[in-house]
Amino acid sequence: MRAGGHGVSGAAVADDAVCCDLRGMKEITIDPVARTARVEAGVLWGELDAATQEHGLVVTGGRVSSTGVAGLALGSGSGWIERSFGFTCDNMIAAEVVTGDGRQVIASERENPGLFWGLRGGGNFGIVTAFHFRLHPLGPIVLGGMLVYPAAMAGDVVRYYRDFMATAPDALGTGLAFLTAPPADFVPEPLRGHPVVGIICCYTGSIEAGEAALRPLREFGPPGIDLIKPMPYVEVQKLLDDGNPSGIQNYWSADFLAELPDEAVDTLVAHATKPVSPLTQIVLVAGGGAAARVPSSASALGERTAPWNIHYLSLWTDPADAELNIAYTKNISALMKPWTTGRVYLNYIGDEGPGRIAAAFGPEKYARLTALKKVWDPTNLFRHNQNIPPGD
Repeated sequence: MRAGGHGVSGAAVADDAVCCDLRGMKEITIDPVARTARVEAGVLWGELDAATQEHGLVVTGGRVSSTGVAGLALGSGSGWIERSFGFTCDNMIAAEVVTGDGRQVIASERENPGLFWGLRGGGNFGIVTAFHFRLHPLGPIVLGGMLVYPAAMAGDVVRYYRDFMATAPDALGTGLAFLTAPPADFVPEPLRGHPVVGIICCYTGSIEAGEAALRPLREFGPPGIDLIKPMPYVEVQKLLDDGNPSGIQNYWSADFLAELPDEAVDTLVAHATKPVSPLTQIVLVAGGGAAARVPSSASALGERTAPWNIHYLSLWTDPADAELNIAYTKNISALMKPWTTGRVYLNYIGDEGPGRIAAAFGPEKYARLTALKKVWDPTNLFRHNQNIPPGD
């Protein structure tokens, strides 16, 4: 299946397979009174954000505007506003599905509820041609942006950020990223081309309340660059676009962290501030809030309560550098394993084998998912993905 595009491993276009390309399915229908949206499978998050913001509405979406809606939603869907409104899958109210044997069905709480449960976090049971989402009032202007610190401050920044987010309000969505500062005019000369630490923020309440909530974080340090200001929500959703260009080499991995003690911080900082490619990023996303309060049994999503979700993204341009970059990501990921939960957000990894997929859900949910697969796709027709095979 090739929808908007959210599979870093490239499995949507596979050798010896038929590709169903849904990129032409772009229809978006907004009901501003009911606060719902019907979104076809070829839509990108930037397109959906623009459509919902015409009515001052949002749904939790991808952190890069070129992300495909379908892949993100079926993988559960993490985004800047998840602490306020839950994951993307928490806001899915129905899905239109074509099965491998050609049936067209609706999956919702009332129709095919088992399939609906499985699609929210484990989507390989059929072709979802359209999604129905619940929307929330927000925008068009929010308090958002980024704080940037030199790498020499990274240890202190991560510790302060860890403690700050422990008591932060749900309205504050953030992520801490290890990056290389671009050679841009807004970057002070001493930081350009050097490793830095950035904290991305989006506040879903009033500008005044956001200013108060972020004041301690902005006054700590202080940062080398403070880019936080009232800005359009659609611009917040594009803050990472320039750092994630299409058409380059990628190797990803990820983990949920059960804790982030000082030893883990020291390990992370020691390696994350020494990237082997200037395009490499390591993103630490704070959990909690609305997404963590949804009962675990509500959907197939395997992890809701972890305080941290860490995403390792190796990006580089020369294919000859693949071995070096992949080894870098595998090494730092392995060093951080002592503090992980054993689960993983599947949208953040490439092809790491069936064991990793099973572990992402845990034994009980994985057994339920394989049983669903046997009902809805007994021949495992849809298998070029984070595959859940038919069970006994």
